[in-house]
Amino acid sequence: MTGAPHVPVLLDEVVAALAPAPGETMVDATFGAGGYARALLARGARVIAFDRDPDAIAAGRATEIDGLTLIEREFSAMESAVEATSVDGVTMDIGVSSMQLDQAERGFSFQGDGPLDMRMTQDGPTAADFVNEADEGDIADVLYRYGDEPKSRRVARAIVAARPLTRTGELATVIRRALGHRAHDKKDPATRAFQAIRIHVNRELDELADGLAAAERVLKPGGRLAVVTFHSLEDRMVKRFLRDRSGAAPSGSRHLPNTIDAGPAPSFEGVGKAVRASEVELARNPRARSATLRTARRTDAAAWTMGNAFEERKA
Repeated sequence: MTGAPHVPVLLDEVVAALAPAPGETMVDATFGAGGYARALLARGARVIAFDRDPDAIAAGRATEIDGLTLIEREFSAMESAVEATSVDGVTMDIGVSSMQLDQAERGFSFQGDGPLDMRMTQDGPTAADFVNEADEGDIADVLYRYGDEPKSRRVARAIVAARPLTRTGELATVIRRALGHRAHDKKDPATRAFQAIRIHVNRELDELADGLAAAERVLKPGGRLAVVTFHSLEDRMVKRFLRDRSGAAPSGSRHLPNTIDAGPAPSFEGVGKAVRASEVELARNPRARSATLRTARRTDAAAWTMGNAFEERKA
């Protein structure tokens, strides 16, 4: 993993939050290019790293490193390889990786033309399958829900009219025409739609919800959680999860009778404020601009069970 071509975002802040010590066990839930894992290993920790992208796992396995275990699975399945309450720290870097974005053949970005794929696992339905087969209403819903696209119905109508679409360049052109694209615009109008389709194809928000709950179960009392997100949908989920699990969720009015069960004991404490990249880091790595880090520490309370308020609201 020496000479990794991609810079991990908020690395110093993540390592400080996890505070790895020699002999401790850390989970890097999103291995990617191995930046977080490498930093944790350098401090003497044992690292169990997950990634559902076979390319990331293959690249990591090309160099054997003592103390690193690589697992090709979704991070929501970390309990399949990690015993409950056995981990000292979990870190997650949510969303698409720089490696995926930079490879046109993976179809995540419109910066370089490639097949309309977007699959992190490289298995299952592609983005092309979705835009070519889904109903217009379903496409509009995805664009609005996951991309905050205010003109989602117009874009969906244009996509259906242009089918079949097989290339990222084709889809980007259709979206730009539907929304009106001017060369001097700071943000390409296709950005929101590409984000939304990618999130849908990979079930990223469901994966995040399940992964946070899994981290809660594998962390031991005093274990640390550090989650880096890159857009508001993800960050809101993490913020709400930590708010609920730390007992900081809004309660009923003090003027009304207390008829609601207090619920489970808080499973997290020490929830830190949102941390964002410094100007120094932004100058070095512009992709850190939208990154947000949230951290917390596991209590000795039992993990919350499925069906609690967070799982019911995650959709």
